[in-house]
Amino acid sequence: MRLSAMGDVAMTVPVLRAFVKQYPTVKLTIISRPFFKPFFDGIPNLEFFAFDEKERHKGFSGLLRLFSDVKKLKIDAFGDLHNVLRSKVVSLLFALSGKKRATVDKGRDGKKELTRAENKAFKQLPTMFERHVKVFSELGFPLNLSNPVFPEKAVLNADILEIIGNQNQKLIGIAPFAQYDSKVYPLDLMQEVIAKLAENQTYKILLFGGGKKEIEILDSLAQPFENVINMAGKIKFQQELQLISNLDVMLSMDSGNAHIAAMLGVKVVTLWGATHPYAGFLPFNQSLENTLTSDRSQYPKLPTSVYGNKIVEGYENAMRTILPQKVVDKVEEQFS
Repeated sequence: MRLSAMGDVAMTVPVLRAFVKQYPTVKLTIISRPFFKPFFDGIPNLEFFAFDEKERHKGFSGLLRLFSDVKKLKIDAFGDLHNVLRSKVVSLLFALSGKKRATVDKGRDGKKELTRAENKAFKQLPTMFERHVKVFSELGFPLNLSNPVFPEKAVLNADILEIIGNQNQKLIGIAPFAQYDSKVYPLDLMQEVIAKLAENQTYKILLFGGGKKEIEILDSLAQPFENVINMAGKIKFQQELQLISNLDVMLSMDSGNAHIAAMLGVKVVTLWGATHPYAGFLPFNQSLENTLTSDRSQYPKLPTSVYGNKIVEGYENAMRTILPQKVVDKVEEQFS
């Protein structure tokens, strides 16, 4: 069970793919919000159960109904990959009914030590993938993630091809937004990155985002260049996943798009502001070399936050220490 958020749900996918490959006779049921169903399409032996948070499964009585609904599927063991109140209630009900259960350890103490301002413990913490693996191990299914399985690149339909045109260019995805400002690369610097990449006509640069405000910004970023296209608002979510699976590289903040691209087997370059990959959110199967972090010699309190939701005075410009040319070089490195 993992209900949200987008990036966190995407981070369960590589683990579940490994599970169905290593335990082909075991059936999985993933409980999540309906919006995330396309993440799991095509995974064999996996059934998607839609969590109806607005009606049927709303409130405490709704959680009782959720337990009752899922129980009908003859579940033998319950893995809580979310560890929030709602998932804890369902997990407890399964335990009381005599089923095996395991809950992900979010490692809150270690993350607190990593992000505190004083006496910081600056070290790599277990990744979320390792934490998910531990859940399945406790349920009796040890997993090995060293030989990951990814889906084939999707065949792009006519709607997408009409928008992106020429298929002979290298496809670079750029997702310049994140939930919190402290994780967003300054737009004027991103504009420089896009301009430098757009000079190379063998590249096609596709911009990803969502919502009216982001679409307006992406339009302004794309407008000066023939080979830069704003994809936001032009295709459906499922089509967006299909397009991302065809990228040669994705440039993203520490955000959901990085995890979506990674779960599809795409190379990902990530930019980090208030957060840091040491907290365990490095996208799946990506190397630390492909992460560009803000300069800790200038901003020694970094990382100041696990999720980017804490603003530290004087650290507003931390991401400006990541120079645009360095970002361009890192993206182009992926083609060599």
